[in-house]
Amino acid sequence: MKAFSRLGIFSALAALTPSLAFAHSGGAHVHGFFAGLEHPLLGMDHLLAMVAVGMIGARSGGRSVVLVPLVFVSAMVAGASLSMAGIGLPSLETGIALSLVVFGAMVGLAKPLPLAAAAALTALFGLFHGNAHGLEIPESAGGMAYAAGFVLGTSMLHAIGVLSVFKLARWPMKVRTAGLATSLVGMAMAAQTF
Repeated sequence: MKAFSRLGIFSALAALTPSLAFAHSGGAHVHGFFAGLEHPLLGMDHLLAMVAVGMIGARSGGRSVVLVPLVFVSAMVAGASLSMAGIGLPSLETGIALSLVVFGAMVGLAKPLPLAAAAALTALFGLFHGNAHGLEIPESAGGMAYAAGFVLGTSMLHAIGVLSVFKLARWPMKVRTAGLATSLVGMAMAAQTF
């Protein structure tokens, strides 16, 4: 019950401070590997989505543990490449907020989705997250270092999601509750974008 109370408090605070949730404010960013590495960690939208993708893969089990995060990272790189080529996705912030709603629901489901459905949804939203990251990659030579950093940061957060599901295997309701909280944060963020 304590964990549920903490999750409720966390969700309420997130809903009351939504402007802090978006990692991409459009401002100037420090260039390089460490800036890319920290980017997924600084915005609640990216942080929650990346951890949820790892949780989705772990809950599905088998090959999904690796494939779901790999599909997300691949789509994220594709989305970043699109934005670097001058192609921005419409409703970018709304798409990212909706990713939290969908990913949270996927974690909260009693039964995990089949691999094909999980991979398709994570690929779709990976494009949005990647497009947002790509908008912030500097055009200088340090841009590749930034990209390498955000790929590594994303992968580390996926690993945290996977490990948390394995660690909480005896308490599946805690994992499902975390999914619900992620969806609630996503709903609050989506409401801000309309």
